Amino acid sequence: MTRNSDDETSPEARLADATRVVPAGRRPEWTAGIVNPPVWRASTILYDSIADLRANGHGDTHHRLYYGRRGTPTQWSLADALTALEPGAEATFLYPSGVAAVAAALLAVLSPGDELLLVDSAYEPTRSLANGLLKRFGITTRLYDPLIGAGIADLIGERTRAIFLESPGSLTFEVQDVPAIVAAAEARGVATLLDNTWATPLFFPAIAHGIDYTILAATKYVVGHSDVMMGSVTAAHGRYAALRDVSYQLGQVTSPDDAWLGSRGLRTMKVRLDQHQRSALAIARWLQDRPEVAEVLHPALPGCPGHDLWVRDFKGSSGLFSFVLAGGGEAARAALIDALDLFGIGYSWGGYESLAIPVDVARIRAVARRDFPGPVVRLQIGLEDTDDLIADLDRGLAAFRAAM
Repeated sequence: MTRNSDDETSPEARLADATRVVPAGRRPEWTAGIVNPPVWRASTILYDSIADLRANGHGDTHHRLYYGRRGTPTQWSLADALTALEPGAEATFLYPSGVAAVAAALLAVLSPGDELLLVDSAYEPTRSLANGLLKRFGITTRLYDPLIGAGIADLIGERTRAIFLESPGSLTFEVQDVPAIVAAAEARGVATLLDNTWATPLFFPAIAHGIDYTILAATKYVVGHSDVMMGSVTAAHGRYAALRDVSYQLGQVTSPDDAWLGSRGLRTMKVRLDQHQRSALAIARWLQDRPEVAEVLHPALPGCPGHDLWVRDFKGSSGLFSFVLAGGGEAARAALIDALDLFGIGYSWGGYESLAIPVDVARIRAVARRDFPGPVVRLQIGLEDTDDLIADLDRGLAAFRAAM
């Protein structure tokens, strides 16, 4: 299903992605001739009179100064820019982390007694939220196979109110059939939410594919420099009011300084994504030919689960993927990662630096279990020279062989 709106026929929507990210969110009233919106720091907002306070100090304060927690033009600029990148979207809310964004989006659509269908390949903190806070609130969760596609219709029950997708999935990178799942959800009046951090709206415009709420850990590619925690939720038309209300009630706010850094990172997101994509594909293909590697889990490579769906729906691939070692154990995998010089060992991804971490899939999969012949390593491919990264991995694989 593709959602149509006037936004898709506007002159801005017809521009190339690299062009669209430059002017997005830069309203003249917020920039006053300055290229970048300035940092507006505020808690208290002063009113001219009691009449002014009573007229403007309540109700919907979207894009209107009210109190610092409701935002200033610095936050509104980034939120507007992210909305502009999603044809068919109504508005975006910013959060202090990706997990906070996931929580707010789920709480916007779920109530006690409801059921959530959660993809089994979801980001681990999302699973933790479902098994913790949502369970405490009387919301039940059923996990489903990421490759279920239209078969999701058989799982939708009388209490099902939301389906949460993540495509590609964390760690193992299965690509979901988003249009088929959306069609099944719409037929039953069920909301759809997608963690779209891997692709961003530049490689997968989720709202145009029928998703109701698209979520980013903006810490990753939006910021792009590993120095800010941030999340965002962009809502389809008719869905924003519920998201705004629950976010206001939770007191969610992103600092203007962080929002400014997010806007700064957004301007280069397309060129960074293009470089992440080129380098990651080159390295993934190199790993495919190595005898130490049993399988490369990269959606753009034939053989990765859901690759045909990636070809159909996506406009590109980013810099995060995993590979499976051909045998060996924990000690050999640790030797590989410890031998790397250019790959740091650390969580998160989407920054300019390359990272490598061990992945233990079995402990966090309940439905979509996969048997691998050896340990799994996840790579974040940064902006370093591709040949240098390949040489570094070559040294790591030598250490892996020596430790076998």
